[in-house]
Amino acid sequence: MSELIRSLDREQLREATKDVPLGELRVGDSVRCHFRIVEGKRERLQPFQGVIIKQHRGSADASITVRRTGAHGVGVERTFPLHSDRLEKVEIIRHAHVRRAKLYYLRERTGKKARLREKRRFVSASDKKGASGDA
Repeated sequence: MSELIRSLDREQLREATKDVPLGELRVGDSVRCHFRIVEGKRERLQPFQGVIIKQHRGSADASITVRRTGAHGVGVERTFPLHSDRLEKVEIIRHAHVRRAKLYYLRERTGKKARLREKRRFVSASDKKGASGDA
């Protein structure tokens, strides 16, 4: 029975594309998730930008929880299933240096206290030369 469930899970998995970078998403990343909203007969894309505070890895039920501060300082959290057809695109805006798997402590913080330190990626001169095609 469990083999049957695993095979069904594998069929429903979304392939990792450039629109939804499944392997590159980490807790602490600032992302913009474009989610398809259905209102009556119409459909539209609604972007939701915030910080990933929780990531649930798994097969077909993998998801991320994104938190942002809305109007008047009210925190808004939204959970996005990664293998859903309604999730159009996930843009990674910046990476942050975090040391925890779940960032629930951001719920109590507001303003400057809720900021995360950006993870800097340094590129050496040899990497720049190889990337630009000069070699």
